[in-house]
Amino acid sequence: MSGSELGGRFFDAAIGLLERVRDEEAEGIAAAGTLVADTVAAEGRLFAFGAGHSSLAAQEIVYRAGGLALMNLLGVPGAVGVDVMPATLGSALERVDGLAGAVLDSSPARAGDLLVIISLSGRNALPVEMAMNARAKGLKVIGVTSVAYASETKSRHVSGTYLKDHCDIILDSKIAVGDAELTLDTVPAPFAPASGIVTSALLQAVMATAAGALADRGIEPPLLRSGNVDGGHEWNARVFEEYADRIFYRQQ
Repeated sequence: MSGSELGGRFFDAAIGLLERVRDEEAEGIAAAGTLVADTVAAEGRLFAFGAGHSSLAAQEIVYRAGGLALMNLLGVPGAVGVDVMPATLGSALERVDGLAGAVLDSSPARAGDLLVIISLSGRNALPVEMAMNARAKGLKVIGVTSVAYASETKSRHVSGTYLKDHCDIILDSKIAVGDAELTLDTVPAPFAPASGIVTSALLQAVMATAAGALADRGIEPPLLRSGNVDGGHEWNARVFEEYADRIFYRQQ
């Protein structure tokens, strides 16, 4: 099979997953968007967390042109992405008990806020405890995960539970265990992951729903504009000033 044919197969697989998520998670997306809008309207703050490659999806909705300005990244040192050296350290940190609690306690997150937690497997201690601790502090939690992992893998948290067990709303990415969409007789391992594409699309659908829900209530959604269009910086400066007490990625 040629490389171009494999490329087409991957697009087909990714499109199929996106269509599944669009159709099967529509109710959850609507509920999650409403919860985000409720939090903004109640003057709460928004946070997103993901470890390793799941952090890329979290970063996709933080300080994003066309996105909600109030979404802040809840970063765990060493677990934000592959910039940590060695990269394998990030994977190890996901299994450390107690780390999530320490991060939350030192963050500005408080009761009435909302936390989006992204974890493909949802089985490691870090995302499980992040959800547990966040809800104990009075935050609402939206989890984005592949529910299949809960039936096909063993939890790595002492409770035996998964991220999906500790969220107010769960969005299922439908990604198969192993996160690889293609196989080939001449390649010894499955390849071509699609979780990043699907998870990012899920989150953007939630943010779009939230913006519409706020507008329906007569509330101007606190959106950012691209700095590469005329007037973008001026627009963003106004938003930053108006919501300065709920935006933490501009503070030192």
